[in-house]
Amino acid sequence: MTTLAASRRRAEYANSTVGNGVSFKRSLLTASNTRPRREETGTAERILHWQPNPGTTVNTQILSEVSQCAESINGVKEGRWKSTLSFYKAMVREQTIGNEFPRDFVGISLAEQPGKYFLVIRGQRLVVEAESNIQTIMEKLQSYKTRVALSFEGSQYQLGDFQLRVGKVVPVHSESLRGIVMEMEYLPISSWEKSHQVMGEFFDLWQEALSKRSLPGHFVHIEPNFADYGLPDQYTFQHTAVQYASITAQMIATSQSVQAARN
Repeated sequence: MTTLAASRRRAEYANSTVGNGVSFKRSLLTASNTRPRREETGTAERILHWQPNPGTTVNTQILSEVSQCAESINGVKEGRWKSTLSFYKAMVREQTIGNEFPRDFVGISLAEQPGKYFLVIRGQRLVVEAESNIQTIMEKLQSYKTRVALSFEGSQYQLGDFQLRVGKVVPVHSESLRGIVMEMEYLPISSWEKSHQVMGEFFDLWQEALSKRSLPGHFVHIEPNFADYGLPDQYTFQHTAVQYASITAQMIATSQSVQAARN
């Protein structure tokens, strides 16, 4: 699609209506007083990570520019958020584990669900929602140990019916920047499939605004096959956990390939 055609398409869509009968422009610029509460309904969300251009790395200046971009498109800062992710590895020998127990998995604590802990076993395409005290139980059993623990934290913005969370990725108990993430959420829709069009159009507008800053990189979205995990079209926090596990694995793989190229 040419740049002119893309611009016309965005302009046409900005003046059209989306699935809930509200114009896209109004949805973007006007906050709704009746928007659903995330913890009650579960609403469609995309999680993206910053992909640096070849030969460049993430830095705090890029994070600052991204945050400023959210405010430049009428984003209203609503406070801070923080989620954590840990990679667990079995403490026993691999030969003694057997097929019934995973050799490793990812544990995720989400800002919106402080009482829950999500376990993602990527090898078996399994996601489990548990009470947060399962972390204490695992520590006492000493069956798995934490290999890497990462913190995702930053600011939250409201843009009409959209919500953005922009944050840094750092090791727990460290300020060494490892990446930048963005959660993009459309509150009126909980269907993953039905959210694609409006989320895609919003992302186009976001990318257009961000491109004016000429930053060395861009946000990318890796769309997991939720059906592989037995997850329905109706979006839940388990979908969010799977996305976090996927993007973190991708960020680590990218970092390792860059390091290998330098060596």
